[in-house]
Amino acid sequence: MTTNPLLPLRDKINELDKMLLELIAKRRNLSTQVIHTKIGANIPVRDMERERSLIISLINQGKNYHLDDVFIKRLYQLIIEDSVLLQQKILQEKLNDDIIATAKVAFLGPKGSYSHSATRRYASAHLDQMIESSCTSFKDVFEQVERGEVDYGILPIENSSSGSINEVYDLLQKTNLHIIGELSLPIDHCVLAMPNSQLEQIDTIYSHPQPFQQCSNFLESHPHWKIVYCDSTSSAMETVAKLNKPNVAAMGNKDGGELYGLQVLKHNFANQKENITRFIVLARQPIAVSDQIPAKTTILMKTGQQAGALVDALLVLRNHNIIMTKLESRPIHGTPWEEMFYIDLHGNIHSYEMQTALKELASMTLYTKVLGCYPSDSIVSIM
Repeated sequence: MTTNPLLPLRDKINELDKMLLELIAKRRNLSTQVIHTKIGANIPVRDMERERSLIISLINQGKNYHLDDVFIKRLYQLIIEDSVLLQQKILQEKLNDDIIATAKVAFLGPKGSYSHSATRRYASAHLDQMIESSCTSFKDVFEQVERGEVDYGILPIENSSSGSINEVYDLLQKTNLHIIGELSLPIDHCVLAMPNSQLEQIDTIYSHPQPFQQCSNFLESHPHWKIVYCDSTSSAMETVAKLNKPNVAAMGNKDGGELYGLQVLKHNFANQKENITRFIVLARQPIAVSDQIPAKTTILMKTGQQAGALVDALLVLRNHNIIMTKLESRPIHGTPWEEMFYIDLHGNIHSYEMQTALKELASMTLYTKVLGCYPSDSIVSIM
C-alpha cells in the first residue's frame, strides 16, 4: 500500500502549530504580568503608540521572510486585542471583588441562536463557568434577571444593517437593572442544510424575519424558494434537522448549524458585508469601571417639549468634551407624543467631566437616569 506523501509534511505542520499555541500562551502569561505592573503604577491599559510601533516593526521583520504586510497586520491586531481584553478582565476583577466566576446567564432563543453565540463568547472572556438559561422573549430575559433566577441577561440592542431593536429599548425604560457590559458579534448568515444536500436542490428556506430582511438581495436571486418564517433562527435550524430532507434549508449561523448537524451551503451573502449586532449585558447591581480602561456610559433622558430642549442638553455634552456614540428616541408608553432619549457616551461615570455634565443635565431635563457604566467592547484599530 502506497503511503500518502503528505503525511510527513502534515506532521511537521502539526508540530509547528503546537509550538505556536505554546508561544501564544506564553505571550498571554506575560500580558498578565504586564497588567499587574500597570495596576501598581496606575498606567492605562492601552498604549496606542507602542502598539503601532510594534506592528510596523513586525511588518518590516516579516519582509525578511516574504510575509504579506496585511497578513502580519491582521494577525497582530487580533493578538493585541486578545491581550487588551485579558488585561481589562483582570483589572475589572480586581476592582469588583463581587464579580461572579460561575454565573447563570439568560439569553433569547434556543441553543444555536445568535444570542446564544454572543452569550458563549461573553462567557469565554469573562466567566470561569456558565450555566445557560434560554428564554422565549426579551421580556423573559429581563424578568429572570430581576427575579434573581439568573445572574446576567444578554440581549441584542442594535444591528449595523437593520438598526435598533426597539423592544429592548422599551423594556429598559421600566427596569431597575444595570448595563454592566457590551459585546459586538459579527453576523454571517449561512444557508444550512442536511449533509450531502446541494444548493441547487433547495426549494424551501426557514428563518427569523430579520435574516430574511438583511439578505433580501440574495433571496431575490432565488425567486423559486418558498420562505417560511420562524420565531428564531434556532427553531428554523431545528425544523430543518427534524425534516431531514435535502430540499429544505435554514438561514442562521454556522455554530448553531453544527449543533443541529447541518452543513453550510452558502455564506457571506448579506446585503451589507459588515453586519454586526451589538449586545448588552444586564445585572441587578452596577459595576465599577477602572479609569485605566476605555468606558461607556448609557443614560436615559426626558426633555421638555419646548423648542431646542434636546439641542440644549446635547450642548452640555459638547461643552464637557464628552463624545456621544448613539442617540435613540423611543415613545413613552401611556404618554402620547412624548419621547425618551437613550444616549451612549464615551467616558467613565466617575470622571469629573461626566459627573459635572450629569448634574447639569439633571437640572435642565425632566428626567435623567444612568442605565450603566461599563467597559467599552470596541478595540480601536491602531493603524
